[in-house]
Amino acid sequence: MQTIVYQIKDAVYANLTNRCPCACTFCLRAKGPGVYGSPPLWLEREPAQAEIDAALDAQDWTRYRELVFCGYGEPTERLDALLAAAARRKALDPALRVRVNTNGLSDLVNGRPTAALFVGKVDCISISLNTDDPDEYLALCRPKFGPAAFPALLRFAREAAQAVPEVVLTVVGEPVTDLAKQTRCRALAESLGATLRVRPFENGTRRFPVP
Repeated sequence: MQTIVYQIKDAVYANLTNRCPCACTFCLRAKGPGVYGSPPLWLEREPAQAEIDAALDAQDWTRYRELVFCGYGEPTERLDALLAAAARRKALDPALRVRVNTNGLSDLVNGRPTAALFVGKVDCISISLNTDDPDEYLALCRPKFGPAAFPALLRFAREAAQAVPEVVLTVVGEPVTDLAKQTRCRALAESLGATLRVRPFENGTRRFPVP
């Protein structure tokens, strides 16, 4: 039985696909089949829309405050399914917070501008930035789109900031943190209309706090 949804703290996470255009050097997928005690997140096949809706309907939403599209793949690889599921949950529970965790390459994945499609369906888009330097981004994230990826990420972030209430760019904080890089990344995020969050370095079971 494959895992379409799993729970962490007060959020339900939707695992729509294992496809991803990146092969990040820090990706949790290389460290195990799941995260934080979840069931295995590798899918035998991608779930149909009806299966996604049924899995979300089965949750006790009185226990959770947030729906997060974030599994063992890039959720915008299944953009239509994501948007349909988000819109449906919003219609059923307008107060539910909906977040998308993404690498920001949705426009390249889908071959068209996509940020405006999230209007009214998503409250927060969290984009994995990790660096302000295009060359370092290529080395860290290894996107299949090559040098086109970093500017596409920035463009998507800028347009998303005009479409949804909150856009957050994230960087992974190693146990020894580059504070100068954080400052540069924060300035970049703010120039796009977003905020910056430094995420703890994680290995799927432990979180190493940022100093």
